[in-house]
Amino acid sequence: MRYDLVIFDNDGVLVDSEPISNRLLAAYLTELGHPTSYEDSLRDYMGAAMHRVHDTIEERTGRKLPADFDDVFHARVFAAFERELRPVAGAVDVLEKLAADGVPYCVASSGSHERIRVGHRTTGLDRWFDDSRIFSAQDVGRGKPAPDLFLYAAERMGVATRRCAVVEDSPLGVQAAVAAGMDVYGFTAMTPAGRLTDATHLFAGLEELVGLLI
Repeated sequence: MRYDLVIFDNDGVLVDSEPISNRLLAAYLTELGHPTSYEDSLRDYMGAAMHRVHDTIEERTGRKLPADFDDVFHARVFAAFERELRPVAGAVDVLEKLAADGVPYCVASSGSHERIRVGHRTTGLDRWFDDSRIFSAQDVGRGKPAPDLFLYAAERMGVATRRCAVVEDSPLGVQAAVAAGMDVYGFTAMTPAGRLTDATHLFAGLEELVGLLI
């Protein structure tokens, strides 16, 4: 099926940020007295907006995270991005092919607009995404697994939900896409296939994606 819009998750799909951000998140939570391993962070927070971290910690401990938690965390993440961040292998090839074939695309991320832009600028992917192609959970108030972000992106891009394909690598993102009534392609590079079973299709490398989408 040729889609009228391809919606990409950002972290872990376009930019290889999940290992960096989850390592730093686990370390910061542990530093604040909430022991968290890297594996815990991937399981609980991968693909989520920051409010999920706050909500989960408060539900589990009855304690709120510091008021400056997000600012401190993002400062650490952005500094690490400058040193370490790379595009996911094959991301540029996929974007080039979609652009060449005239297939509309955008990004819809649980991350903030600033996080998306820092990641794209650092990796050189900013050439593929102007402001009209970038959507954040900040725009809708609720992150994944709520479908709001994907519905908003489709509406702003002027495409019916049934004509959209979502590319996701987290269970929360797959849940959101399914709830939005969209086909979803589950990327198993970091997430075991067994956790993405609700996806329409599974794939292990971005080099496979063009054949599935076009």
